[in-house]
Amino acid sequence: AGIRCEEVRSDLCTERTKFTEEKLGQAEKTELDAHLENLLSKAECTKLWTEKIMKQTEVLLQPNPNARIEEFVYEKLDRKAPSRMNNPELLGQYMIDAGNEFGPGTAYGNALIKCGETQKRIGTADRELIQTSAINFLTPLRNFIEGDYKTITKERKLLQNKRLDLDAAKTRLKKAKVAEARAASEQEVRITQSEFDRQAEITRLLLEGISSTHAHHLRCLNDFVEAQMTYYAQCYQYMLDLQKQLGSFPSTFLSNNNQSSSTPVQSVSPPSVLASASASLPSVTNSIVTSGISELKSSSGSRKARVLYDYDAANSSELSLLADEVITVYSIPGMDSDWLMGERGNQKGKVPITYLELLN
Repeated sequence: AGIRCEEVRSDLCTERTKFTEEKLGQAEKTELDAHLENLLSKAECTKLWTEKIMKQTEVLLQPNPNARIEEFVYEKLDRKAPSRMNNPELLGQYMIDAGNEFGPGTAYGNALIKCGETQKRIGTADRELIQTSAINFLTPLRNFIEGDYKTITKERKLLQNKRLDLDAAKTRLKKAKVAEARAASEQEVRITQSEFDRQAEITRLLLEGISSTHAHHLRCLNDFVEAQMTYYAQCYQYMLDLQKQLGSFPSTFLSNNNQSSSTPVQSVSPPSVLASASASLPSVTNSIVTSGISELKSSSGSRKARVLYDYDAANSSELSLLADEVITVYSIPGMDSDWLMGERGNQKGKVPITYLELLN
């Protein structure tokens, strides 16, 4: 064991000497070809930004640093972290408990319970977003950092050692005076050059796989965006339903103490997203906020409407919708202002106006 340690120390001293001589300009340095240098730069850049994106995504999904550390420890121990309420779920439980304390029969107590139930549903959606993003986005990024890039680093280090061996052999060849010593040095240069070329080829092949890594991470990014869109669409729908439930309360309970009871509750306009996305949150189009809907509600006629987004009926009184289909819509007296009656063949039911675009 002692002899082996001495050998390792001797090798390390030799490598440090070679590296120091190159830095001081006393030894020749074999340059890597431009293509390999570009591949190395691309790999380093990919590793740097992958780490930053991965860490910031973890912060986004779990803002609590203590919770992140706990999850990391349990993951390393290969144990499941204890299940705890997240922030929306905790807020929802407080609201429900307060509503029950104040009385479910009171306007405020009833509203607190409804808000609490919605917050808990948002908390569940938040859990689903974290789980889906961890599997489809964070895990592939982490696998690259801890797997592929570690292999690249290992082979790159071997290439560096082979280059140092080659440079040292070239230096010895230059210093060789005797013919016999020159012949031995030339043989050493040929061997070290061959080993260097072989290691350079291995490293190049690994580095060229970075393009495939980018393609794979692009697919993972699409999965992450889809998970976020699903989450925000769920949250929007939950809040829209909650707003309708709160809007059904008497206006005297909705107004603040210092405001008139006739003050209407402002409706929430849903956010719009890029049309190029594969799915999007419901958005209120110009045709909905213009006089088209008002005219339709005030008349007994019907109009054709194009469906903007898929919609799953919540109960038998509603009509499920498929994006881009065209249905017939009309209003009936006493109907909620956010809904119309929709017909498709023999099927009919209530449909949300935020999912429709009236056609001329």
